[in-house]
Amino acid sequence: QVQLVESGGGLVQAGGSLRLSCATSGRTFSNYAMGWFRQAPGKEREFVAAVSWSGAVTLYRDSVKGRFTISRDNAKNTVYLQMNSLKPEDTAVYYCASRTSNGAVPNISGYQYWGQGTQVTVSS
Repeated sequence: QVQLVESGGGLVQAGGSLRLSCATSGRTFSNYAMGWFRQAPGKEREFVAAVSWSGAVTLYRDSVKGRFTISRDNAKNTVYLQMNSLKPEDTAVYYCASRTSNGAVPNISGYQYWGQGTQVTVSS
């Protein structure tokens, strides 16, 4: 059974930083691309960042480029999202997701496994 468990969310002031982690189990982590998505109240879930199986390819939505960094540690079966210079508009529940193939893609439908999410709140 594939499991994804996010951690690291919390309340932070604008301009601050957080690092999200997503620990996975139940499959060979290093074979598959991973992604981070977020959903704010009343809004649809949206793509944030993705990383290929090897970590060589990363994708970001425009609004987080230069502020967020996705990375992975295949030895620890964990993917990370380092978030710097946080803004109130980054407030959302952040979800980790896994594909069943090795290339990074930005579309929700490309991901088959999802975590339960972790809340990130940025105060102004």
